[in-house]
Amino acid sequence: MLKLFNTQSREKELVHSHNSHIKMYTCGPTIYDFAHIGNFRTYVFEDLLRRAIQHFGFKIEQAMNITDIDDKTIRGALARNIPLKEYTEPFKTAFFEDLDALNIQRAEHYPAATDYIPEMIQMIEQLLEKGYAYKSPNGSIYFSIRQFSTYGRLSRLKLADLKVNASGDNQADEYDKDNISDFVLWKAFDPERDGKIFWESPFGKGRPGWHIECSAMANKILGETIDIHCGGVDNMFPHHENEIAQSECCSGQRFVYQWVHVEHLLVDHKKMSKSLGNFYTLRDLLQKGYSGSEVRYLLLSTHYRTQLNFTFAGLDAARSSLQRIEDLIERLRSVKESKSSTASSERAKTRFDAALADDLNISSALAALFDFLRELNVLADQDKLGVEEAREALKLFEEWDKILGVLPLKKKEDEIPVELTRLLEEREKARKEKNFKQSDAMRDAILSQGYVIEDTPKGARLKKL
Repeated sequence: MLKLFNTQSREKELVHSHNSHIKMYTCGPTIYDFAHIGNFRTYVFEDLLRRAIQHFGFKIEQAMNITDIDDKTIRGALARNIPLKEYTEPFKTAFFEDLDALNIQRAEHYPAATDYIPEMIQMIEQLLEKGYAYKSPNGSIYFSIRQFSTYGRLSRLKLADLKVNASGDNQADEYDKDNISDFVLWKAFDPERDGKIFWESPFGKGRPGWHIECSAMANKILGETIDIHCGGVDNMFPHHENEIAQSECCSGQRFVYQWVHVEHLLVDHKKMSKSLGNFYTLRDLLQKGYSGSEVRYLLLSTHYRTQLNFTFAGLDAARSSLQRIEDLIERLRSVKESKSSTASSERAKTRFDAALADDLNISSALAALFDFLRELNVLADQDKLGVEEAREALKLFEEWDKILGVLPLKKKEDEIPVELTRLLEEREKARKEKNFKQSDAMRDAILSQGYVIEDTPKGARLKKL
């Protein structure tokens, strides 16, 4: 009976589904740079939620958008004098590499905004026809928030308190809460701002605003009403508020049943900022010698509705916690004799599941895990742990890892050396570039280390001979 805290109702509610099928939309990255650890705090939680949904017997269809057109991506492309796609593609590739490093399951859909421009235009046309949008003097199309009487219901803002700036002066995708206005649906083309980046539309040359992108993609892929919509707490207003307004005005249907928001990540109790020197991407942490598993453990170990204070001491503690689990797993594998023990995998499983079902109470779930770990270690110390109990415990850790995605279950001899993984990546790149001489050299180097390359539906992988 999985319950989640619904931001809109401010209450824990049973997850909403249709015949045990859940449609979930999650706000993804804007690919103007590498994603930072604050972004990944949200993405790791969404992965934990996805895995928990599956654990409790639901089917899930998830869409995560890729924002490849907004003020930042356009500025970046213009600054380097290259096409927009050429600018964003390396950051898109890096994002998926980072997902893999953090063992984040792939969603069913990763729509890129630039692939859904026709759907956005169609939605804007509907809003104009219904009187919810208007054309400003500069040619941009704006949504009139005062035409939507329940605007502000998600963030609990009062419509009467919002300032109106319908003149079209405020055209930025980035908003300041002290200067709220009708929000832009379509930005009229400005060659000084946009260079040569624009799309044709019935409203003239231009490009979509940030908010309409998510509504159009969610509607096209998941339908007019979705079960769960996730994102960082900073997206609640204005982005998610605007999504509700434009989506419901188009469809006349409820847009989302449950809104789930993840709190901020701080660094040493301060907002992460490049100017403060406390800004980190995942790659920064990997270069400092930490593993993806250690970063993932730290990011998921604090409840999602509590601010997470990132420190390197915290990362070191994550490393120690994972080492404790690994030591126990190796100990369990070494048990060979049948003995009578009091270890209760079922009791630990019940505690873990109950915590997870209660709004993903990860602190209590991990407490159940480590209490079980201590129980097993005590029995092993007393030479009272039998082989059957050890096998049951290992099965439970494997089940838990399907949810946590971070437990060190691989045997050390099964781990692929980092250098060989790098050679495989270079070989795949060489093959794509049709540099077959280099590709063959990489293959031979891998073979000389006792590994062979296997091609699978999910790509190439290494296997020990």
